[in-house]
Amino acid sequence: MADTLPYGSWPSPITPESVAQASPRVDGARLVGDEVWWGESVPHEAGRVAVKRRRVDGAVETVLPAPANARSAVHEYGGGAWTASDDGELYYVEKTDQRVYALRPGDAARPLTPADEAVRHGGLRWEHGVLLAVRETHGSSRVPQRAIVRIPLDGSSDVLAEGSDFLAQPALSPSGRHLAWVAWNHPDMPWDATSIEVKNLATGEVRQVAGGPRRAPLQPVWIADDELLYADDPDGRWNLFRRPLEGDAQALAPADADTGGGLWVLGTRWFGAASDGRVVAVRTDGADEIVEIAPSGVRPVDVPVVAGAAIDDVRGARVLVSGSDAGGRSGLWLVDLDTGAVDLVTGGAGSWGDEWMPTARALETEGPHGTVHAFAYAPTHPDVVAPAGERPPYVVLVHGGPTSHVGPAPSAKTAFFTSRGIGVLDVNYGGSTGYGRDYRDRLKGQWGVVDVDDVAAAASALADAGLADAERIAIAGGSAGGWTVLAAVTRTDVFSAGISRYGVGDARALAEDTHDFEARYLDGLIGPLPEAEAVYIERSPLGRPEHFRVPLLILQGSEDRVVPPSQAEAIRDALAAHHVPHAYVLYEGEGHGFRRSETVIDSLERELGFLGAVFGFETPGMPALQLD
Repeated sequence: MADTLPYGSWPSPITPESVAQASPRVDGARLVGDEVWWGESVPHEAGRVAVKRRRVDGAVETVLPAPANARSAVHEYGGGAWTASDDGELYYVEKTDQRVYALRPGDAARPLTPADEAVRHGGLRWEHGVLLAVRETHGSSRVPQRAIVRIPLDGSSDVLAEGSDFLAQPALSPSGRHLAWVAWNHPDMPWDATSIEVKNLATGEVRQVAGGPRRAPLQPVWIADDELLYADDPDGRWNLFRRPLEGDAQALAPADADTGGGLWVLGTRWFGAASDGRVVAVRTDGADEIVEIAPSGVRPVDVPVVAGAAIDDVRGARVLVSGSDAGGRSGLWLVDLDTGAVDLVTGGAGSWGDEWMPTARALETEGPHGTVHAFAYAPTHPDVVAPAGERPPYVVLVHGGPTSHVGPAPSAKTAFFTSRGIGVLDVNYGGSTGYGRDYRDRLKGQWGVVDVDDVAAAASALADAGLADAERIAIAGGSAGGWTVLAAVTRTDVFSAGISRYGVGDARALAEDTHDFEARYLDGLIGPLPEAEAVYIERSPLGRPEHFRVPLLILQGSEDRVVPPSQAEAIRDALAAHHVPHAYVLYEGEGHGFRRSETVIDSLERELGFLGAVFGFETPGMPALQLD
């Protein structure tokens, strides 16, 4: 017989410690001979990224041991921090000095690039025996110089491409004659307008083969020495195109879904080409699907990924797919296209059973600006129910970016809350990817308006349907999501509490302080400065501190270069000045996003304690949080 306990106070085996260790994040993968290599975050080692391999006999070994850390800082968000040669040599960017190193398993690492604190590397690719990288050189100017370089194994480097503000995803043709890459310039972001450039390395001739206004082609892949495969969105959805260098582009199995997304990190890949002409691709329309595209047609690939999907590598008929399944298990799968075999390489369930994981319920509602998409996760417990008539508290999660996306896969953190009787609503507000260009362009010039209206509409729809307690709805988010949290609690009366992790409180300060990758992002989201300064002031939560009225928890990393601690401290001071209950926590050594297990543990304890304090329920086993 089930026990009856108030929502929020249900006992749960999903502890902060188990969340911190659950399903480590896969950071790229590669087929190396008959072995599978992958990058994996290690929370209990200060969040470093190790590289591991599964040998032919099934044994798993660490190729990149501690304290080495494969992390790039190019564009601040990095990506593509490691790759490997076909004969098993690892190449990686070391976080501490941003140099590229080579490492044979069991041997000592040797540097391939000179020591220079002004230089960063990322986006590593091993292409036909050549090591390619994106190199970023910082000087006195705020704008770094970027180039695609070849890094010979003797330690020198050659510049292959330059001349754009940003370059990414280099690809070398099989003969080594041509180099293709993605380029874009300020003020555009890589989901606004990009181009694919091709250079004849013998003659130096460069030409654009894809791109234009309101087009953002991505990920060039050579399928022959004179033919490219890439994603492009001329009709509003990222689909695949084939383009002979001396011919016109042709669509490859177009669909009302996206094969592509926000190019936040340099290693992201949404498709790959098999040696026999088949293509394996991610298609996103809210949820992710993996498909095989062949001359005979398109068929789904039976791999259980529904969110965060990537096609990390394709060799012959073997495919490496990473992402999360509908049960929230993140991992890496090896797929054989010929036999249909699907093998889980790493990842899987946490230390608790599947009965503790909530199921995503797709929610669509109409807001002031059109349809709003979200995924709701109801409180879930195998042995406890709530008292009759009680409605559950909810936390509305706001993803960062804001040009990003969440799929229908509950995270361990989501289960941490739902197993205690706190519902979670993940909102893909206007501006999110995964629903086409028109949906993500909804946020153009309207950041702080559309995102706020959309999260409020989704939360209200949940309460109006009787699924949530309208008086106990909190909103939580980090970075750009933190901006929406702060804007929502000052502009609406829907939310009774807010949790901001390294959130933006002053858009003008963000425009002045942020790094080059996002230096002109706000031109599109709000407007160019100084012409739009009045709009920046009006939209910024710190521009109207008198509107702070509900309790807030502010969490911040001391080494955050994207949203520096000064913003969080200004929010704290505004809350104190207006006598709004709050708590402020600064985590030493953390940057933009929390990686250390001790930080994840402490922040979860504080978030649950905060919700208990403001919503009036006990939190068994968790320390109480005192608000100032």
